[in-house]
Amino acid sequence: MSARANILGKLRNSLVGTTPRPDDFDERLVTEPWRYAPEDRLARIRSLMEAVHTEVHQCQSDNWPALVAELLAKRNLTNLLCAPGKEHGRAMQAYFEATEQTVELLAYDQPVETWKEELFWNVDASLTGTLGGIAATGTLVLWPDRDEPRLMSLVPPVHFTLLKASEIHDNLYDMIIAQEWAAWLPTNVLLVSGPSKTADIEQVLAYGAHGPCELIVLILEDA
Repeated sequence: MSARANILGKLRNSLVGTTPRPDDFDERLVTEPWRYAPEDRLARIRSLMEAVHTEVHQCQSDNWPALVAELLAKRNLTNLLCAPGKEHGRAMQAYFEATEQTVELLAYDQPVETWKEELFWNVDASLTGTLGGIAATGTLVLWPDRDEPRLMSLVPPVHFTLLKASEIHDNLYDMIIAQEWAAWLPTNVLLVSGPSKTADIEQVLAYGAHGPCELIVLILEDA
């Protein structure tokens, strides 16, 4: 038996003979102040993200790879890291194969220990997906896994990420309920509200201190 299975077994056994208590949580505390008309969600999340130096582009769900390539060229970036295990990673690869690009496409398809030096020093930008967005706070929700690890959104100086307009929710509680997180809870959920920043030094806000200097969000609308 693995250590994980052993720990979970002990937790389950500890509940034997107990009586569940009804949940008296009042969901209105986290939902009522943060309700928006469906047509207002996109504008709100965009304005809040742009207020903290996030670059936002709206595009169709079938032409975003061309926009990524354009933005890479505009910044003179030499490579882009993507996850071939994800649908958007494969779409980016297919676009690069079908077009002439000067940017090198890198694949996150090996353990970090085998290429840590290259990842931390030679990768210019990365591309990830999101689980959705939160209109109330202008936040992206990322769900790292073995195909698209946390390092992809943390290490490269420029982070491109995709957000479907249809997956923008009023608040985090609504997202948890709509996507039924209780049935498949993740090991790590990331809430991202802009490029990395800190105000530790003399209370002066500085961007890019401990993560990506640039966050570029592509909001995908149905074609």
